[in-house]
Amino acid sequence: MSPALIAYGALGFAILFEVSGSALLMKTEQFTRPLPTLVMALLYAISFYCLSHALKGIPLSIAYAIWAGLGIILTALVGLLIFRQPIDTAAMIGIGLIVSGVLVINLFSHTASH
Repeated sequence: MSPALIAYGALGFAILFEVSGSALLMKTEQFTRPLPTLVMALLYAISFYCLSHALKGIPLSIAYAIWAGLGIILTALVGLLIFRQPIDTAAMIGIGLIVSGVLVINLFSHTASH
């Protein structure tokens, strides 16, 4: 398996664990519920561990842009689908701009390792 594929796979797992931790953050009720708080912290720790492995093959700025961009999109979807939090037009446009930025970085930047 190529190092780039491994790095992007690790980044994908980092994003999934971070979004899961963020979703569980709502269930901690401001850290007053021990079990959801512990699981949330564990998910964030695993996310950063996976991110550290991704950084072996992806520059920090690129990895963080992808992580943040996809994390925002997935977190918005979790909020919409699971927590029934509506997304208005301005928020959708903003999320679209973030996606556009991530695409520009990945398609046109010479900094990104592919």
